[in-house]
Order: sequence, then C-alpha cells, then structure tokens
Amino acid sequence: MENTIAEETMVLIPKDKDQKRGGLRTMPLIIVNEAFERVASYGLMPNMIFYLMNNYRLEAANGSTILFLWSAMSNGLSIFGAFLSDSFMGRIILEPSCESFPAIIFTEFLLCWPCFEGMILLWLTAMIPQLQPPPCDRFTDTCSSATAGQLAMLFFSFGLISIGAGCIRPCSIAFDADQDNEENPNNESVLQSFFNWYNAATGLSTIIAFTVIVYIQDNLGWKVGLAVPAILMFFSALMFLVGSYQYIIGKTSSSLFTGFVQVVVAAFRNRKLNLSHSSIEQYYHSDDSELQLCTVDQVESLKALLGVIPIWTTGIMMHINLNQNSFATLQAVTMDRNILNFELPAGSLNVFLVLTLTIWLTFYDRILLPLLARFTGRPRGGLSPKVRIGIGLLVPVAARAMSAVVETIRRKTAMEEGLEDEPDGVVNMSVVWLLPPIILLGLAEAFNSIGQIEFYYSQFPKSMSTIAVALSLSEPRWLI
Repeated sequence: MENTIAEETMVLIPKDKDQKRGGLRTMPLIIVNEAFERVASYGLMPNMIFYLMNNYRLEAANGSTILFLWSAMSNGLSIFGAFLSDSFMGRIILEPSCESFPAIIFTEFLLCWPCFEGMILLWLTAMIPQLQPPPCDRFTDTCSSATAGQLAMLFFSFGLISIGAGCIRPCSIAFDADQDNEENPNNESVLQSFFNWYNAATGLSTIIAFTVIVYIQDNLGWKVGLAVPAILMFFSALMFLVGSYQYIIGKTSSSLFTGFVQVVVAAFRNRKLNLSHSSIEQYYHSDDSELQLCTVDQVESLKALLGVIPIWTTGIMMHINLNQNSFATLQAVTMDRNILNFELPAGSLNVFLVLTLTIWLTFYDRILLPLLARFTGRPRGGLSPKVRIGIGLLVPVAARAMSAVVETIRRKTAMEEGLEDEPDGVVNMSVVWLLPPIILLGLAEAFNSIGQIEFYYSQFPKSMSTIAVALSLSEPRWLI
C-alpha cells in the first residue's frame, strides 16, 4: 500500500494548534514515563520463575508456562488498548492530557491504577504469609502446594499488571510521536531517529530492571524486591504529569472499529450489485448514493490493516525464540556464574540481550546510517524496514543452533560430574557459554523491532498510529 494513506483524513483530530506546545521539550517526559514503567514491569520478570518455584511450589515447566501467558496477555492487550485509544478515547485519555489539571490527574490515575494495584497485590503476596503455601516440614520433608485461593490472588495481580501495561505501552510511543510538528519538512528523518532513541532509552531502563531490581530481589528478598517496582510505577505517572500542560493532544471523531464493521457490511450487502463504468465514478464521489455505508478512508484503513497481517505473522517464530528467558535463567543457576570475580545473578543474564540491542541501535543511527546515506546519496539511506525484519528473522536460527550445542555440552558435563540427579548442583562450566546465543537474539530484536514499527507506520494512516505500535508490541506471540 502506498505511503500516501498517511496523508488522508485522520480520525485523531488535533485539539491544540499552539506552537508553544509539544516538541522536543515534551518528548523526554513521555520517554521517562515509559522508562519507569519498563523498569517496574520488566524488573518483575527475570526472577519470577524462582518466586513461583520456591514460594508457590510450582514445577519449572508450569511456572514457565504461567510467565509466558502473563507476558502474552500483557502484549496481546496492547491491541485492545490501541483500538480503545484510536477509536473511542484517543491518546488524550490513555495517555491523559487535558486542559483541566484535575482531569489529567484523574485520567492518569485511572490508567496507572490497574498496573499499580497489581504490583501492590503482588507485593502483598510476599508480605502476608497466608497468601503463600506454608513452609515445608523440616522433619518429614513434605511441602504443601498452593491453594486455589492463593493462586487466584497471584494470577489476579498478574492480570491487573497486564491490563495497565496493555494500555500504556502502545499509546506511549505514538503519543510521543504526536508531539513532533507535522509541518516540519524533516519530519520523516526526525521520526526515524526518534524510534531509535525511544528504543535505546527503553533498552537502558530494561538494563536497570535486569540488574538493579534483580540485585535487590536476590540480596534483600522479595518483600523489598516487589515493593520497589510499585514505587517506580508511582513515579512513572508523576513524570508524565510534570509536562501535562505542554502536550499536543488530540480527540477522536469516530471509531475505527465501527468503520471496519461498516466496510464489511457494505461489501456484503453490495456483493451482487452490477456496476457499469459510468456508475462507478458516481458511486465513488456521490454523497447521496445508496452505497454510502462507509467512506473511502474507512476502506483504505481496513485494507492497510489486512495488508500488514502477513508481515505481522512472521513474528511467530521470532517470539518463540525470544520467550525462552525462563529456561536460560534456570540454566544459569546450574553453571559457574563468576565473571571477573563477580557472581552474575541468574536473572540478570538477559541484560546482555538488551545491551546488544541498545549498542546496535546507537551504532546504526549515529555511525552506520550516515555512512549509508553518503554512499547511496539519500538522506536516510539505511536498510528498508522489510530488509531489517528479514534479517531479524534469520539471526535467531543461528542463535538457537548455538543454544542447542551449549545445552548438549552442559548436560554431558553434568552427567560426567555425576550431577544428573542433583537439580541444585553447579556444573563446572562457565555461564559465558550462554552469552553468544543471547547476544545474537539481542541483535535480531534490534533489527526486527525497529523494522516492524517503521513498516506499520509507513502503511497506516495517522489515525491508526497507536495500532501500529500495538502490532509491533503484541506480534502473534500470544497465539503460540
């Protein structure tokens, strides 16, 4: 589909034309808001498998499945949040900014409340002994499993966190992009750099989550380790409110979802209608035609959405590879984690994935891209979104091949040392063996994630920008 779709009539209508609003002074506030949310949310994930196994007596396979479904629900709900934003409330609500400061406080509170409440409930599961199974009997060595009520409280907290994350994540990057002046002739260049810096900033916040939060959980326990993310979620809302009077905001004029339904209904009702060459022009432009059940813009929006589905589904295999974090964490526990006289926490292993992603994005945007532009003679002479998506799909093949080799060596070493029946035994094998596959996955994500976002933005009209971000966030990982 042609990029000119983005120039058509938009559903999100600018509400504030004040040139003093928006711009570079508001973008950092939104990015910081997102960064705090990432630190709070992602800080829960690395060690959560140990929390489920040690505190709730769950098997490794069951715990990994629960965490996968939690992650899938968080990302899958981003599509719901995106449709809600672009169709009914607008990012003015999901990323609240109103002319009335009390309204801003209310809407921001309404948005962050599910995520914040979920983190509070999760923290309470560590604080209140009755919300966890009792300690194992030291004499009989028997352990009680978690009750249905205890698991219900745990899953309810996960669900609330997913609801909050599903509304915040797709709206944040799109709302930040709205702060850019559309009349700027260099808007495309600024937007592409913004995507890179946005991902680099959130990458750094993920590094903090995988190091600082994991360190707190390992050394200060779960009571403190679960309280810190809840506090950070509070600061996430606070940082957004700091610039509440400076944001460029928009309001919705129609529902995208309703428009999609109208297109399908119109196509079904008129499926047997015979049109002559003279009547086609009449029906296309006439406002009085019986065929005016939907607009051309609605048809083009639905075509754009259907057109990206093949590219979107390619993310299935990509995220099968990326959602194996729990297994790598369990592997790391059984290996020598001393690196340069420092014991690397098992939950911090994926920090190397994020470091690779961040370093590559910075290198690509500041060094490689200018060189490619000089070579090709184009202002943005880098790789096209489809090429980057393709590279991102090929690199995990090598990563998982390396993972299979490493696991074969680890198992063989464990059997040679007589540790096959000791799940808590430490194999005389450095955890560094796990890093090459993880680094390759970080490189794959760097290629794929930016390519996905730019591709969707190039195909969708402005009114569907939040949906574009939601598709890149959700992918079909929740279908696996």
